[in-house]
Amino acid sequence: MKHISKYLTPEIKLSCYEDKFFKTDLVFEDHMLIWFISGETKIIQTDAVFTFKAGDIFLIPRNLLATIINYPKNGQPHKTVVMHLSVKRLKEFYKSIDLSDKTNTEQKIISYNNHPLLESCMSSLLPYFDVEGEFPENIASLKITEAISILREIDKGIDSILAGFDEPGKIDLIDFMHRNFMFNMPMEKLGYLTGRSLSTFNRDFKKYFNTTPQKWLTKKRLELAHYHLTENKKKPTEVYFEVGFENLSHFSFAFKKQFGYPPNRLNNQKKLHS
Repeated sequence: MKHISKYLTPEIKLSCYEDKFFKTDLVFEDHMLIWFISGETKIIQTDAVFTFKAGDIFLIPRNLLATIINYPKNGQPHKTVVMHLSVKRLKEFYKSIDLSDKTNTEQKIISYNNHPLLESCMSSLLPYFDVEGEFPENIASLKITEAISILREIDKGIDSILAGFDEPGKIDLIDFMHRNFMFNMPMEKLGYLTGRSLSTFNRDFKKYFNTTPQKWLTKKRLELAHYHLTENKKKPTEVYFEVGFENLSHFSFAFKKQFGYPPNRLNNQKKLHS
């Protein structure tokens, strides 16, 4: 996989993937504002799947679990401008703004299509990537402030997301795990997102599920894979990364160990009966 990133600052970058596709499970510490230049991205969440293409602009809120698959498209690489909206920047922005009317809304990916104001803001960054030398911090600050201001102008509910600075509180572990088991996250991160230290996460998990997180996650992912293979008629190569496995060989080995036969047998049986 050939991945090229050019950074204006740690908060603003031009990202380019040139190979077939790149997949990762992520939870961002910052809000991510992304403008597509070329290529395609598929984002898989617990209850939704998004596809974004050239011209699209969208916001991924921080601490939101997602599987992200980046593809080249029409002979063009997967190329995006990415802006981090950090808690530090946002606290500075909001310190003089009255948020008494702010209401809490669900944290979810927000699409702005190709809104002209946002597109103008993001595309204006492109020439700077070709300039030698360090990008001035005052210009970076102006550009990030401009993006936040535009978001507040075109999305009247965005304050509830951008100005939400609380860390995750302790939540229902059983419900969280059943909704998010397909995301391949470090245990420390899963603990953080449920409002627990790693030791408390492992202790609570053992109490509620009577097994270790690793064993439970593998079993749940394989059960979901089996469902996709039998009911949705998908191929093993389409399934393994959607259910949280990093490579096909590990998936095939674990699948055979749990069910007694390899995943491609289900495809072969479908061919025989078709």
